[in-house]
Amino acid sequence: MKKIALILMLTFAFIYKAQIISEPKNNPEEWSRSYEPFRIAGNLYYVGTYDLASYLIVTNKGNILINTGLANSLPMIKNNIKRLGFNYKDIKILTLTQAHFDHMGAMAEIKKETGAKLYVDAKDAEELKSGGKTDYELGKYGVTFKPVKPDYLLKNNDKIKLGNTTLTLLHHPGHTKGSCSFLFETKDQNQTYKVLIANLPSIIIDRTFSEVKKYPSIQNDYAETLIAMKKINFDLWVASHASQFDLHDKRKEGNSYNPRLFMDKENYFKRLQNLEEDYLKKVKEDTKN
Repeated sequence: MKKIALILMLTFAFIYKAQIISEPKNNPEEWSRSYEPFRIAGNLYYVGTYDLASYLIVTNKGNILINTGLANSLPMIKNNIKRLGFNYKDIKILTLTQAHFDHMGAMAEIKKETGAKLYVDAKDAEELKSGGKTDYELGKYGVTFKPVKPDYLLKNNDKIKLGNTTLTLLHHPGHTKGSCSFLFETKDQNQTYKVLIANLPSIIIDRTFSEVKKYPSIQNDYAETLIAMKKINFDLWVASHASQFDLHDKRKEGNSYNPRLFMDKENYFKRLQNLEEDYLKKVKEDTKN
């Protein structure tokens, strides 16, 4: 009996230790700096921090929240939603562009507090459930965010529907196995915009692709994502980080509503070109070995 009790104690101790969240420190200050929420276009709003983008899509049947920043982003997101005149508890659907701690640190807490359903790219489901521990690169830090179980697993071109809004998930792997972007239409008076919320395929490894044994298809995934992202038809675009779409060069706090600020396709394709160059350099590293 004592032996069984000891085994149970050790098991519980192991489980507890495995669940300790160790969010990486020394992150950029801009990730935790507050920023004024604002209307981007139609029913799309920016409610994130200075650099970690979180997007609120307001519908006639409740709201959708995309990305939640770090764990300490939660009070800022709540306050931003309130400042815009919306109810935090009206969030009915949660989703994300990538399963990394800087984009979903507060996801589990928001899901618990609002009762919202979590829709994710199926290829990132394991990372969500492990709190990031199974990630091919950031898994070296252990559990970096509170584990959360998805309600719905999606694949490329699957739809997320709520009220008068339909999001199309675009599977854009590489940065994570289930990185994704979203495409949807929003109306503004007599104007309709096709909006792209892009997850740009940046490379985070300092190894060669062939050395990433936990993600054997990584090189091919990046290649296919770069091809796919060049073919997207859209009017406006934003991204997972404010810095990736030059938000603070385009807009200053207090500026009036202006969707045209986010129509710069030239910048989008320039960003993709730079990322493709990074990709090709990484491919060459493999050929030298």
